Amino acid sequence: MKAIARMVLIAMLLVVGQRAMAQDQPYVVEYYYKTKWGFTDEFLQLFKKNHLPVLKKQIESGRILTVKIEKPRLHGTEDGRWDFRVTIAFKSAAAFHSPSGEDVIIKQLYPDQAAFKREEQRRFEILIAHWDVPIVGVE
Repeated sequence: MKAIARMVLIAMLLVVGQRAMAQDQPYVVEYYYKTKWGFTDEFLQLFKKNHLPVLKKQIESGRILTVKIEKPRLHGTEDGRWDFRVTIAFKSAAAFHSPSGEDVIIKQLYPDQAAFKREEQRRFEILIAHWDVPIVGVE
């Protein structure tokens, strides 16, 4: 009986240890954006002007490790089309789930909040679809 209890305890400690190690690993999320036809350049301009600087501030704070923006070389079918993929590697799952502080950053970076809100409104007006995909590695 003691041997079984000891084995169960060891198994539980291994699971807890694996979870703790996973918490220290980067947490990667891919964000996909599909814009209305003819508006991809405007969307990218607004993204780089208003959202990318906020992400860069989070890199400076250590919450985010990297940000990568990509677009497909060619286009696919309309139902599978996406125009931009932004891959963000967060320091950890805990960092991803913790408060981002975006509101404070936005107020610091954009004193003209009315203009910022109008431009962000426009960025989302020309967006058809947006989806997020948390990524896990496969061994």
